[in-house]
Amino acid sequence: MLSHPAHAIALGFGSGLSPKAPGTVGSLWGWASWLLIQQQFSISSQAWIIAWAVLMGWWACTVTARRMGISDPGAIVWDEIVAIWLILFMLAPSGFATQLAAFVLFRFFDAVKPGPVAWADRLFKGFGWRGGWGILWDDLVAAFCTLLVIALWRIW
Repeated sequence: MLSHPAHAIALGFGSGLSPKAPGTVGSLWGWASWLLIQQQFSISSQAWIIAWAVLMGWWACTVTARRMGISDPGAIVWDEIVAIWLILFMLAPSGFATQLAAFVLFRFFDAVKPGPVAWADRLFKGFGWRGGWGILWDDLVAAFCTLLVIALWRIW
């Protein structure tokens, strides 16, 4: 993980090295780190942090997947981290119950990959910049699905 800065980022600063459920551990790390970001930065700064994290993650995921020789390694969790940041940013302000519901929904969409998430997962495969984007893309679609379900739940 420490052999290249891209690895530290893509592996979620070690959270992706969990022997069990690295995506869930990465998402939990993302949730915890978002609580700190949310308290320290303005709304506009939070938006820029997410935008920067997507671009930096694209680079980090591309480099790390290529060096690992696996197109979408389970240990890469930056995609989960950025996606949960986006979800929590869009739901702010929200209480613990809403954040927990969002976390559970996101993990469902990311792990089960129903409908549009499965489509997104198949869309960009392989190595290089295309594959690096693919690592992020299905989680961003899972984040959108999470937000859609919560929006529908709120208007119901």
